[in-house]
Amino acid sequence: MASRDDIAIEITPEVLLKAYACGIFPMAESADDPALYWIEPQARGILPLDQVHIPKRLARTIRSGRFEIRIDSDYAGVIDGCSASRPGRRSTWINGRIRQLYGALFEQGHCHTVETWFERRLVGGLYGVALGGAFFGESMFSTETDASKVALVYLVARLLHGGFSLLDTQFVTDHLRQFGTIELEKVAFQKALDRAMRQRASFHALGHDASPDKVLDIVRAAAQRAAP
Repeated sequence: MASRDDIAIEITPEVLLKAYACGIFPMAESADDPALYWIEPQARGILPLDQVHIPKRLARTIRSGRFEIRIDSDYAGVIDGCSASRPGRRSTWINGRIRQLYGALFEQGHCHTVETWFERRLVGGLYGVALGGAFFGESMFSTETDASKVALVYLVARLLHGGFSLLDTQFVTDHLRQFGTIELEKVAFQKALDRAMRQRASFHALGHDASPDKVLDIVRAAAQRAAP
């Protein structure tokens, strides 16, 4: 792990992409800490794209069309949502440098958002980095029930349709475990990452107006093909 000063001086969007390709990512200790640290977990969370479980109640919510899903339309709003403090949660590790770096990657087309809107309000979403055939999930938020879960399902469908093979969640949480997230040891993760880096994938292959039924069909079809 590098020192605070080294990271603060040397990290750039280009360095950040190289770091992701090597299996490491930056974090800050808090939103008020200007420094960044490289993180390389010994066990890495991933969500196998062909083994995603969608709870029946969530599928009904998706199919109802209650939420509008937008792609890459409000990076600043998603970052604000991911870094906001809410009951039971303090402000996150997203500091000013994180905002700047991922904002630059967003402008370059490497950072993406999946946004959940309700009554013309941004109520949930996620952001992450697409590189080769891998998507590195960074953070998600929700101010309405199921908003972040819906965004995650839409992300999975988009990655499957676009030819991605790896969805990195960094860590495993109860929120992610219900969808099928597992842990890979460092060596196994690196092998999966190396394979993904050799692939070509497109985050925008799936139309931005994909219907709820199409999204659910894509995810379920992948799981059925992978079933023994």
